[in-house]
Amino acid sequence: MGLDRAAARSLERVAERISTLGRYLGDPTMRALRRKGLPLAGYGTLRRPWLRDFGFRTILDIGANDGQFAAAAHAVFPDAAIYSFEPIPDCFAKLTKTMAGVPNFKAFNLGLGAASGEMQINRSDFSPSSSFRPMAGLHKSAYPHTAHSVPLTVRVETLDGVAKGLELAEPLLVKMDVQGYEDQVLAGGGDTARRAAAIITEVSYETLYDGQPLFDAIYRAITGMGFLYKGSLEQTEDNAGRALFADGIFVRRRA
Repeated sequence: MGLDRAAARSLERVAERISTLGRYLGDPTMRALRRKGLPLAGYGTLRRPWLRDFGFRTILDIGANDGQFAAAAHAVFPDAAIYSFEPIPDCFAKLTKTMAGVPNFKAFNLGLGAASGEMQINRSDFSPSSSFRPMAGLHKSAYPHTAHSVPLTVRVETLDGVAKGLELAEPLLVKMDVQGYEDQVLAGGGDTARRAAAIITEVSYETLYDGQPLFDAIYRAITGMGFLYKGSLEQTEDNAGRALFADGIFVRRRA
């Protein structure tokens, strides 16, 4: 008798955990990240040989949260300059603590959008789900622990405006994890994004935040800037096996 879908997914998750444990035991960097309490997904993504071969010299970490991606990026590209952007004050404090003592790192306590000013962000009890856009019903039902949020006024700047004051040695990697606000970051940061050798951004296949652009819109926007879509990493599904979101990677045509 064949396994039903839920049982099959459960077995897949067990296999994934066993695989991660095997890599963890054999990789001292993974052990060090785990000791810091940081998730390993970002490290596993960036340490892929074809991405390491880019030799990124600058990394823009947009939507840094507590520093999970920044720590992974530093582990894989220890000589790269990393600029992290996080608007929520308590997450920013954790970010700076996570990256304390790391050379060539600078954090900015602000969000990035289409224009400069102050905006209200919906600070979820599960901070990685916080967004400038209201959380949609599907997100709340799929992840009930993220549903409650409080409004918080934060500072917002444009990426192109901030980038004028930064030294952006190339090759440049742009990472966006902004919970449905990707189109606004690109609207205020198109000139900077076009300089990237690669862009890694969260893409959604279902509406998780009201008014957010879905995969097709992000695909058109980024490929329209001269990038090629190279696939999705770390895809996440709901309990029914429906794909909700993933990390899409785009590479500049001449990179």
